[in-house]
Amino acid sequence: MLIDSHVNLHAPQFDEDREAVISRGLASGVRLMVNICDRVSNYEAVRLVAQHPDIWCTVGTHPHEAKEDPDLSAETLAAIAADPRVVGIGETGLDFHYDLSPRHIQAQVFRAHAAAARLTGLPLVVHAREADAEMGDILEDEFAKGPFRLLMHCYTSGAELASRAAALGAWFSVSGIATFKAAEEVRAVIRDMPAERIIVETDCPYLAPVPYRGRRNEPAFLPHILAKLAEIRGWTLQEAEARTEDAFFALFERIPRP
Repeated sequence: MLIDSHVNLHAPQFDEDREAVISRGLASGVRLMVNICDRVSNYEAVRLVAQHPDIWCTVGTHPHEAKEDPDLSAETLAAIAADPRVVGIGETGLDFHYDLSPRHIQAQVFRAHAAAARLTGLPLVVHAREADAEMGDILEDEFAKGPFRLLMHCYTSGAELASRAAALGAWFSVSGIATFKAAEEVRAVIRDMPAERIIVETDCPYLAPVPYRGRRNEPAFLPHILAKLAEIRGWTLQEAEARTEDAFFALFERIPRP
């Protein structure tokens, strides 16, 4: 079973052909998708996509949008996560590349999400960009308050943060970036990820894999990412598919395994 663990199908880039995109994904072999919430105020649009029986969703606020609700509470997130279609908390984290929200606000909102992951038992979907040391420190600090499952989504950060996160039991998702010619450092980290905790994603409409780079990404392109993961790890396609499927259901426990 192919599973796209991170889609943004509520994005305006899909307004003209959303149902066709979903149909193409299913036709390509992608049986399940997780639609990721970019901000709590947009949850209803995210949830609308998750009415589809093969699509689930998360609730959370991306670090770019953290400034929208700096006092976001774990209790607010947990209340929304009572919706049975919600299977994760996030996307949340730190992005010091764009700094679209003040860094201290990003950290404050990120910690609220970690607390919500503890409250709900749902996995935390983490975005990390150019904030490796700070991310490692916050994750370790929050884990000291009580463990929770976490996913380092679209992982392109360094080997040291990967090691720190793996020590906390983190899962990692591989995206189309792994196919980019200049991404050898990313591939090197993928080679050392814990084999039983790797999943795949498109992050559509962003980061289309080779040979579609530069186009709008969509779930139907996921097989190219899985093939690259298999190549990097020295797995057969069947092994890569089985491993990522097992890892996905171990992480997203609220989703019933067919």
